Amino acid sequence: MSKEMKNTLLLQGSILAAAGIFTKLIGFLYRIPMANLLGNQGNGVYSIAFGIYTVTLTLSSMSLPTAVSKVVSARIAQEEYRNAARVLTTALLFALGMGLFSFSLLYFGANMLEGLYHTEGLARPLRVLAPTSFLFAFLGVMRGYTQGSGTMTPTAISQVVDQCFNAVVSILAAWALLNMYGETPEAPSWGAMGGTLGTLAGAGASFLFMAHYMLRRRHSIRRKARRDKSAHREDRAIAARALALTILPIVFSQTVYQIGYTIDDAVFSGYMNAAATGAEAAARITSMQGVFNTQYNQMVNLPVSIGTAMAMTLMPSIVASHVKGDRKEVRHKINSTVKFNMAIAIPCAVGLAVLADPIMALLFPVLGEYHDLAARLLMTGSSAAVFYALSTITTSILQGTNHMAVPVLHSAVSLAVHIGLIVALLYAGCGVWALLVGNVVFPLIVCVLNCRSVARLLRYRWNVASLFLVPLLCALVMGAVCYGVYFLLLKVTGIMVLAFVVSFLVAVAVYGLLLLKSHCFSKRELLELPMGGKILRIAVKLHL
Repeated sequence: MSKEMKNTLLLQGSILAAAGIFTKLIGFLYRIPMANLLGNQGNGVYSIAFGIYTVTLTLSSMSLPTAVSKVVSARIAQEEYRNAARVLTTALLFALGMGLFSFSLLYFGANMLEGLYHTEGLARPLRVLAPTSFLFAFLGVMRGYTQGSGTMTPTAISQVVDQCFNAVVSILAAWALLNMYGETPEAPSWGAMGGTLGTLAGAGASFLFMAHYMLRRRHSIRRKARRDKSAHREDRAIAARALALTILPIVFSQTVYQIGYTIDDAVFSGYMNAAATGAEAAARITSMQGVFNTQYNQMVNLPVSIGTAMAMTLMPSIVASHVKGDRKEVRHKINSTVKFNMAIAIPCAVGLAVLADPIMALLFPVLGEYHDLAARLLMTGSSAAVFYALSTITTSILQGTNHMAVPVLHSAVSLAVHIGLIVALLYAGCGVWALLVGNVVFPLIVCVLNCRSVARLLRYRWNVASLFLVPLLCALVMGAVCYGVYFLLLKVTGIMVLAFVVSFLVAVAVYGLLLLKSHCFSKRELLELPMGGKILRIAVKLHL
């Protein structure tokens, strides 16, 4: 691969990664006021509805950007533009079918799902999410095609548009509906419905942007297809087969990932409601689910989202290197991507554990009696951030190198262990802590199995010291310093906000200096990072 091509892939990957991180930050930030608006019970209804929606989204569209990107980039790498265009039209037909399926399931099956999950008012937000899943099916195809063509900017812009509309409309709609129905028993359901209206608005705005972009590009796509001089021609059946063979393993893999959450909700609700009686007990169970799914998962998923953003940008470049047989470049991309993700996820997990109490107190003041539970959950289960980040990246690596079925098998094995463990812990009386243990064990098993397969199938040697141990040691030192500064300032000033902000800034500075001093990243790896040139110049000036 030429130097110019590498720089182009790096630039395009950085654009999409930056947009992914930015949108995840927006998503994280707007969920804070919305969580405080909805309250614990409203968060429970919203999170259960969103968990079901995520599974249908996985079936209809979540796999499409990765799958279409992989199939299209493989054909464009061989200059088969006619075949790439045929993949696009075939994928749109697939999106139509799957979009209609997910819409029907959510809209017409809403009442059935409400009874299955023992959650009153669940049907309202589910019916709002039904057309959202339909739109995202087409969005997935359009985003995947542009990514596979080596252009990440349209996807990046559409993600930003989606999340901005989502954030504004979610908060306003939830506030308006709670003002209208706040005194009624159905208030949590109406508030959750308001939150899902933002998701629908974001999907609609993003769909209009991507549709406009693709319509403007249609002449260019047709022109390249007409001028295609490659000898290899694929009919629609071959394109459909290529898509199906790529989509199905990704769908199975991601469905296993996502279905774990909604199975947890169903098992937890069913068991806990069977053991309790009365409306007050049911409300308390929904509230505990809200704390786990919103406050705990929201904080843990923030560093994981960075890994997801990087994994999405990784696929086209790995496919291109793999198609050309450049094994050395594939191994380099694996090393730099895993190292970058671990250098972020590990200190985030340590920081979340150390500052769990002030995080919950400052960000979610309406927790009330559930504050201690939320803080203990985050303190105990923050390590899940590391395991989810690593499992996401290794899954993307295996799928990008044509080992599509391997992560599916790993996820299925882990899910079986996960469900059995949760059921056993619930019967043992562990309550919501059963969900926490399952949430940590599931990605841990996937990580171990995926890492073994990457080493065996790609002949990749895991450098445990530089990838994991160095960031962990730096993070542990950072955590000790962070806790010391926070405890000292809180005792001296009594101002939690001041103690939190100062300790956070000190932690970032200490970790950054320790990481540079340890030479965890080579010069080449630093230059490949976002703002890597500036980081390298700072390291040189500080003689690190």
